[in-house]
Amino acid sequence: MVTHSGWGSDTRPDAPEDPRSLGQLVSDVTEQASRLVRAEIALAKAEVTAKAKEAGIGAGLLAGAAVLALYLLATLITTAILGLATVVAPWLAALIVSLVLLVVVAVLAFVGLKHVKKGVPPVPERAMENVQEDVDTVKKGLHR
Repeated sequence: MVTHSGWGSDTRPDAPEDPRSLGQLVSDVTEQASRLVRAEIALAKAEVTAKAKEAGIGAGLLAGAAVLALYLLATLITTAILGLATVVAPWLAALIVSLVLLVVVAVLAFVGLKHVKKGVPPVPERAMENVQEDVDTVKKGLHR
């Protein structure tokens, strides 16, 4: 029997259209939650790996800067010796080499620190934000 509103006698306008049982819905939610957790763990691993790689690159560049700083020290000492030994052009050449090495050391140190800062601390920030959003969404869904 159909009423004037177009609804059958056994249907309600607020009834859900999904014919799945409560057990199927719980199973679906459990499966989706499991997939979501696996995806968030994968994101966290990828984020930590990327940050560790940045820290490693930065540490390598800082090590290179340290090695060149030792050469810089040797050339600065040589420059001082040549400068004191004679007041002619040989010490000026050593000073120019020292200044060039100083610039290289400064650039390597700056770039290395930049990479270290990108990778430290190795916290999966995006994954943590996503998990918090997921928790908030589930809380909102439970309070409805």
